[in-house]
Amino acid sequence: MRKTSAALLVMTAAVLLAATPAFAQYAPKSAQSDRSIGEVYWVEFAGDFWSPGPEIFVSSESLGIPGTTIDFVSDLGIEKSKFRQFNLVLRPAKKHKFRFGVTPIKYEASHTLTRTLVFNGIAYQIGLPVDSTLQWNAWRIGYEYDFIYRKKGYVGVVLEAKYTDVQVNLDSLIASEYARARAPVPAIGGVGRFYVAPGVAITFELGGIGLPSKIAENTEAKYIEYDLYGTVNFNRYVGAQVGYRAIDVNYTIKQDSGDFTLKGPYFGFVARF
Repeated sequence: MRKTSAALLVMTAAVLLAATPAFAQYAPKSAQSDRSIGEVYWVEFAGDFWSPGPEIFVSSESLGIPGTTIDFVSDLGIEKSKFRQFNLVLRPAKKHKFRFGVTPIKYEASHTLTRTLVFNGIAYQIGLPVDSTLQWNAWRIGYEYDFIYRKKGYVGVVLEAKYTDVQVNLDSLIASEYARARAPVPAIGGVGRFYVAPGVAITFELGGIGLPSKIAENTEAKYIEYDLYGTVNFNRYVGAQVGYRAIDVNYTIKQDSGDFTLKGPYFGFVARF
């Protein structure tokens, strides 16, 4: 009886010892069971094609001569264009994300003026052919914390620094002039994502803030952005997304001002590692 009991104890200990590494081997997978298929990653990269409708107004003074508020659509003839936008997310922990994004925007047009425009102290008379260029690089760097996180989705807060760099060029037979405005704008916002199916998610982001003249002398700026998009994840590494994005930016720097509203649909892909 004693020999049988001892043998059983040895066999039981051996089974437990063998089971321990097996349990440890599969523990990481079970630890990730609270995440949907599109949430298991360390790095996420997204590239999209965005087709916004432009509403752009710019005014630039020089030598004490006030500038005309120029409508780039009706006065200069710019048209709807397609742009690329890129976003990168670094995720060191489940609820923490560092986000980087850039949207290079460029409009070019040739148009005969239907009214006289004053830009940088120069009067561009009615009937004058003008070539115009608007170059806008919209950068964003931010941090996201998802304070509510479930398998079906999450809700988080986003702190960002948005940097706007805009340059406008007007070229004609009488003059070639340009104006440039650069302004960093801090922003705060929120983000929410809900999985309507295991591999299909709907995401909404809203953020923005104003930069009052008390912070930067003779400078005021406002940046508001919202983004609604759906993502279909083919597996944990690759997916496709389609959405609608809007950016509303306006600034006043001394006697110069700009008001930019771009909104429209986009589509693209997402890759995760």
